[in-house]
Amino acid sequence: MPAERTAGDFGSRLRAARESRGISLRQIANATKISVSALEALERNDISRLPGGIFSRAFVRSYALEVGLEPEETIQDFIAQFPNDSVTAGHPTSSQVEDNVALESDRRMASTFLSIVALSVPIVGLLLYFGTSGRQLRKADEPPAATAPAPPPVPVSRAAAPVAEPPPVVPATDSEPAADAPAAAAPGAAAPDAAASRLTVALSATRACWVSATVDGQRAVQRLFQAGEEQTFDVQKELVLTAGDAAAISLKLNGADARPLGKTGEVVTKRFTLDNFKDFLITR
Repeated sequence: MPAERTAGDFGSRLRAARESRGISLRQIANATKISVSALEALERNDISRLPGGIFSRAFVRSYALEVGLEPEETIQDFIAQFPNDSVTAGHPTSSQVEDNVALESDRRMASTFLSIVALSVPIVGLLLYFGTSGRQLRKADEPPAATAPAPPPVPVSRAAAPVAEPPPVVPATDSEPAADAPAAAAPGAAAPDAAASRLTVALSATRACWVSATVDGQRAVQRLFQAGEEQTFDVQKELVLTAGDAAAISLKLNGADARPLGKTGEVVTKRFTLDNFKDFLITR
């Protein structure tokens, strides 16, 4: 592509190639599973409507294949026309997401540690104070030990007195409960709620849609989901989810139905955590 071409020529070139083959945007959308609104934005050079990064390049590659353009050359033209926006537009890159996740995790850990220390110091001080005071009070209340008088001497007769035998030792039977046996656990004791520390996100696609998911700072999936395909994510801290078609994805958060992510053809990025996932649930 000549150096003097303007940014507007990239979308015009795509549209001219499509129209020369007599192909409609709806036909390309049906073949590539990319929404018509995203394809229109690409032809208008409005890349702010694209998800950004590898998603945008994937859209360009799919479009080029459908209209007969060389995919790699078209991608290079796209990057040359939009050297910054083609990478940064849309959702943040994986490294930015991971940095934000790590920073937020460190902040939470530091806040939790300081809270525990602040609560523990006064409690330990009170325990030490009452323990020391209790020992001092018990010592003050104890009477002084009395000196027992010496027993009078016992006269010894010449005849040896019979020695009394000790009573027989009766072994304990199984029917008698042991005095030191620990008390049995109360029936019906509630088990700790293990689900409170974990978030389960069940994702299903109602039609073909691009999906990217980062779980606890690690990339879990980035691909095209087909209609009816499902996947479950176990989340301990947070899930960052990007969908190329917001209305094509349905979610269940800890078994409860979530609201739609957005409108048909809309590219969205959502962040789900243990603290905010209830905000996405359907209100009964």
